[in-house]
Amino acid sequence: MFSYIEKNIAKPPLQAALILALGLLLMLSGWLLTVLHIFEQESLFPWSISTAFLLLFALFNSLLSLRADNFNRYFGQSVYSFMGLALCSGTAAWLFSGVPLQDAGSYKWIHVVVTFGFLVFLSMVNFMKRIVTFAEREEWNHPRQRRRK
Repeated sequence: MFSYIEKNIAKPPLQAALILALGLLLMLSGWLLTVLHIFEQESLFPWSISTAFLLLFALFNSLLSLRADNFNRYFGQSVYSFMGLALCSGTAAWLFSGVPLQDAGSYKWIHVVVTFGFLVFLSMVNFMKRIVTFAEREEWNHPRQRRRK
């Protein structure tokens, strides 16, 4: 099982599915603790979990994009996976908390910031990868001689 995950971890839909499963598990645990009167969670706890796991996906997905052979394909899959993760985790947070995103206070804006941050992270990694690829193609044994005046 671990070899399957290691081989396919660079696929954005699998990353999003794993992050969603972990987020749902944490939201469900918080809900059960509240229902059993073991621990009283705040009403916006599921929204904080949703936001935190969106940020986790953004960071790991951006870093794992370094392993991608075709960045354009990876970028498309990443954006669609992020949108699906945001929709599913947001819906789950709404169901567990009973509070829609519009009424979740600052979590609405944090979701917007994480979304733009995700796009910036992915673009920065792509830019760095292009710089490294260019530097690897450059001939370093015989650098160009500059004319001296």
